[in-house]
This record gives sequence, structure tokens and C-alpha cells, in this order.
Amino acid sequence: MLFNRLCPKKKGKRVFAPVMLDRLQRLGINKSRPEDLTPEEVSQFVRLDIDPSTITWQRVMDTNDRFLRKIEVGKNPTEAGHERMTGFDIAVASEVMAVLALSSDLRDMRQRLGKMVVASSRAGNPVTADDIGISGALTVLMKDAIKPNLMQTLEGTPVFVHAGPFANIAHGNSSVIADRIALKLAGVEPGMDDSNMGYVVTEAGFGADIGMEKFFNIKCRVSNLVPNAVVLVATVKALKMHGGGPDVVPGKPLPEVYLNENLPMLEAGCANLVKHIQNAKKFGIPVVVAINKFTSDTDAEMGLIRKMALDAGASDAVACDNWAKGGLGAVDLGKAVVEACDKPSDFKYLYDVQDSIESKITTIAKEMYGADGIELSKEAREKISTYTRQGFAGLPICMAKTHLSLSHDPTKKGVPTGFTLPIRDIRASVGAGFLYPLIGSMQTMPGLPTRPAFYDIDIDFDTDRVVGLF
Repeated sequence: MLFNRLCPKKKGKRVFAPVMLDRLQRLGINKSRPEDLTPEEVSQFVRLDIDPSTITWQRVMDTNDRFLRKIEVGKNPTEAGHERMTGFDIAVASEVMAVLALSSDLRDMRQRLGKMVVASSRAGNPVTADDIGISGALTVLMKDAIKPNLMQTLEGTPVFVHAGPFANIAHGNSSVIADRIALKLAGVEPGMDDSNMGYVVTEAGFGADIGMEKFFNIKCRVSNLVPNAVVLVATVKALKMHGGGPDVVPGKPLPEVYLNENLPMLEAGCANLVKHIQNAKKFGIPVVVAINKFTSDTDAEMGLIRKMALDAGASDAVACDNWAKGGLGAVDLGKAVVEACDKPSDFKYLYDVQDSIESKITTIAKEMYGADGIELSKEAREKISTYTRQGFAGLPICMAKTHLSLSHDPTKKGVPTGFTLPIRDIRASVGAGFLYPLIGSMQTMPGLPTRPAFYDIDIDFDTDRVVGLF
């Protein structure tokens, strides 16, 4: 009998593990002694009755292997015919990584890990990590990972490096815990002396259409922290590409257009920067543009970007020589950020979390990407129905989208218009606290390009050093 295996007698007595007592509470069975359960309650307790077709949990690894995107498991005879299709994600796309980044402390992480939904029962009820009984053991595996790593820049500035939620799939931001520790060390806490206040810079990975939007709508909701300014980073080469420049082929020299002044192409590409500035300003926070200057960039190009950024409503736009001069090359940027932080702001979220799932997705698609609307696949509509029925409709949205375009199509540069955003699927990261729609052909397991970086990686046998990583 399964109950006897789950609760074996030890010295003549059966005892529930704490995680089992939690499951009983969720089932509405307010009993703490195994012998008090009725046969019906025993059946409820021991049988998860998982519908194999609803299992959403995927294995993860840190190697880009596109052939693992979809695999068949359970083929061995010992698995008693439990065959099904599944797949691998890259580790940073795992919900565990997102949970790590959004947890406020160890207890909160334990609760979030327990809430992770891995499947549904045949009755349509969510099955969680707590139901399976693994959340306590998983927390033990993660108990050291929750501690931020204190490092330093080349110039000795302290830096916390903590968590790596994939910006395409998860929210792409550094951890809440690292931010809170940094703010405390910088003297930015209620009741502290303002005269000794420092500044904390935190990451919101990829463009303002992905990392920044998720930072505000997801991370700020969780942490209750609101930044004083947004810094958008721009480069001449990227803006030229958005203005019609050719694609860059890895391993081949840059096309000449990126190395020579071309103001018309740059001006056309600045439309993309303007859209990002407009996106940031929708949250009511001052925006500073940092223009990374490289050896091939001209003063005329810097001036054009600055003018267009200011015309779009940026508080300032500053050319930065930190690539060549380190911190000294970004002094003007630092001053601009300090001034922006002193300006009044009126922070607001892009949407109300109590809006419908479809409404929230549509708002992001129209306001951030410039889409005319969204198109939900049959599978996505079914997921919306399931998650609404299961009580998850009130979660924020974390769009899984390419970073190469404001749209779903990586080839559409600049500011695409006249497109409908295709939503092929929607998955739930209930422990992390968001739903993530998969847009277009976006994959959760990357593949290597035609010319992977491994061509350049080798060993220098004279020094025993690795070469070709950078």
C-alpha cells in the first residue's frame, strides 16, 4: 500500500513529515496523526493523480544544445510505459533561478519554491513542488546560493553579482536581496542621514522593452523598491543597424558603414532609441541616455544622438569614454544621473495585475512593442482558461521575446509597426510569481550559431592559460 511506503512505521509508530502536514492542510484535512485518516482521506493524500500531458516542469542544463529542446522520456522497460514528450531549458531559464532572484530571504524562497506548479491533476487542480514533497530538500540545495557574491570592478568599486534569470524568458534582473544589501551599505534606507547617501546601480537586462518593463512590472511589485532614474545605454553601431545597416556576421570584420561616419543612417536608427525613451517615460521616471563612445565614433554622431534623445524627453544624454578611460570616462554620466535622481518622479505600473491575462499581454504588446494587437494560439487560449480557473490570473506577465527587435521578428529593426504579436503558448512560474507567454519562435533552450565561439577557445601550453574566451 502506497500509504505504508510514504508513512512507514518507525518503532511501531507512523509520523507525517512537515511537508506532508502542509499538503494535508491544502487538502482541507485538519489531522496530524496518520492513524486518524479515513480511507477516503488516505486516497486523497497519497494520490496526486497527475495528468502526464499537463507536466510543465522541464530539466535544465548550462549547455546550448538545440536537440534537447524536445525529447521523449520513459522509454526504458522499468518505467512501465510512462512515456511522454518533454525537453530541456537552459539553466537560467529555470523557474528556480527566477525564484532565487525575487526572494526576499530564505523563508520566502522556501515558500516560493513550494508554490512552483509542475503539472495539473486529472481533475484540473495544480500540483506543486510542495505536493510532491521536494520543496524543503530543494531549499537546502539553494541555501548558499541565496547569499550574494561580493566582487569588485577593475577600479575597486564593490559589486554584487547574484542570480541570472534569463532576460528573454524570465525577468532578467539581478536579485532583490543584492539590491537591498547594496542600498543599506549605500545609506539609502529610511531614517538614514541623507548627507551620507550613496547611489546604487542595478541591472535590468536587455532593452527597455524587455528587462526594464519586467523590472518595473514584476521586480518593483515584489520588492516595493522604486528607482530614481533610468539609464538607457546606446551605441552608434547598434543604432546604425536599426537605421538599415547590414547584419553583423560573427567572425567576420565589421562592415565599413559601422566604422565610418554616416549621419543619415544613424538618424534613422535613433528612432529605436526614441521608442525606448518613450517606453521608460511611461513609468514616470526620469531617463538618462548613456552613449558609449568607441574609437570609430565621431563627435557629430555623439551630438546627433544627444539631440534626438533630448528631443524625445530624456533628462540628459551623455557621451561616455569609459570603454577607453574607465571610471574617468563616465564622470559626466555620473553627474547626469545624480541630477536626474534629484528630479521629481511619478512612478506608475503599466497595468493592473487584476486585469485579465489577455488584457495584460495586449497592453505590453501595444505600449512597449508598438504592436496593433495580439494573436493567441489555441494552446495559449487553453492555458489562459486553465490558469484563470486555477486562480493564477492575477499574476504579472513576463514576456518571453527576442531582444533583437521591438517586435517578435528578429529581422525587423528600427521601430516596426503594423504587426500582430503571436502568442504561441503561456507557461506559469507561480513560485516566482508571474506568467510567461512564449512569443513567436522564442526558444527556452538556445542553440549555437553557425560560427560558435568554441572555434577560438584553446589552451596555451606554454603558460597553461585558456585563450580565446574574450
